[in-house]
Formats: sequence, C-alpha cells, structure tokens
Amino acid sequence: MDSVASDISDVFDVPDVSEAAESSHRQTLRSTADNGLKIVIVGGFGVGKTTLVRSVSEIRPLNTEETMTQAGEHIDDTGGVAGKKATTVAFDFGRISLDARNVLYLFGAPGQERFWFLWDRLFAGTLGAVVLVDTRRLSDSWYAVDRLEHHGTPFVVACNDFGGPAHTPDQIREALDLADEVPLVFCDARSRESGKQVLIALVEHLRTLVTSAPRSIPQPIPQTVPEPTP
Repeated sequence: MDSVASDISDVFDVPDVSEAAESSHRQTLRSTADNGLKIVIVGGFGVGKTTLVRSVSEIRPLNTEETMTQAGEHIDDTGGVAGKKATTVAFDFGRISLDARNVLYLFGAPGQERFWFLWDRLFAGTLGAVVLVDTRRLSDSWYAVDRLEHHGTPFVVACNDFGGPAHTPDQIREALDLADEVPLVFCDARSRESGKQVLIALVEHLRTLVTSAPRSIPQPIPQTVPEPTP
C-alpha cells in the first residue's frame, strides 16, 4: 500500500488532464499492465462524482451523461441542484497508470435512486470506495454509506466544496453516523490536486486496515487416536 500511495502522488505530477486531452500524445495503456485496482466513487445525486473522475483521470473519461429532460422532473429529486443540466445514467470510468504493471480504474456510480440497483454490481471486486458528499444535502449520502458498510467495503468520506454553510467534522460524522476509523476529508472535485489527496487518503486507510488486521494463528489439527482393539 505504501508504494501505491507513492505512485498515486507521483503520477499526478504530469500536466492536467484537460491539457493532455488536447494533446496528440494521448496516454495509452501499457502492454505490460496486468494488475487492475478498482475504486468506486459513490454519493448522492449531483455531488460531483463525474467531475472528480474527470479531474483525476489520465485519459478522457468515459461519461454516460445525458441531458436532463422534463420527463424526469417528477422522478429525480433536484432539490439543491436546480441548475444541473445533465446526469449520469450508467457510470463514469477513468484510469490512472501507477507504474508499468499496476493500473487504477475509477468508476463513478450514478446518484439517482432509480439507478441504485447498479451499485452492488459496481462494488464487486472493489479495492475501496470514496463517498462524495455535498454538506448542504447530507441525507443524500446515507444510502451510499449504508451499502458500503453492508458489503464490508472500506471507504473514505470526501466533502465536496459547494460553498454551503460550514460544518465541523464532528457534525458531519454525527449526521452520517460514521465510525471513528472512517477517514473524513474535504475536497474540491474540480481540482486535480484535491482529487489526488482524496485517493491518497483512501489508499492510506486501506494500508492501515491491512497492517492492523490481526493475523490468524494456525491451530494444530487434532489427531484422532484409534481405540485399541480388544
């Protein structure tokens, strides 16, 4: 895990992805890459999951955003995100090459309740997750936290800055009923540097879980002594 955290930090020294996307030298996946590490970004509707994937991905992300229409007005709760014009209808996908063999794959889950059935599929094989939170609508993140805890998936909570009322970390933890060991960080999903820190926080959390897990001590197999023949 130390090397993964270091690799994530190093890889973000390259130019911003928006610049790279305009370059003819698009970063292709190396033929030696044979170890994929999966991270899922979840959260409520309109919290910035697509933006986070876009800001940190080394490639032009795969987005499944569609224009919001009047047909969805009575289906999706747009409270607090009235200015939102497009929404993810499947998932977002981005990539970060850590080294010649290890690749980090980022999946951004759709936030609308009608797409929650996809989440359990996305969690399969996941190394860990980021719960992205809009502190103006903390209740929208309850389901994400609940599902990750149900699956036993390690996660961190990242509060995306929308300029709303300030909340202390303790207030946010209480509102989301977070366990003490779950890291809570603040970020700006539009910033590549800020997104990097969120991913590093997750990897460091995973490292802590691995190193602190008690090692099981093999127990001797009891030997059955046959009864003497009379």
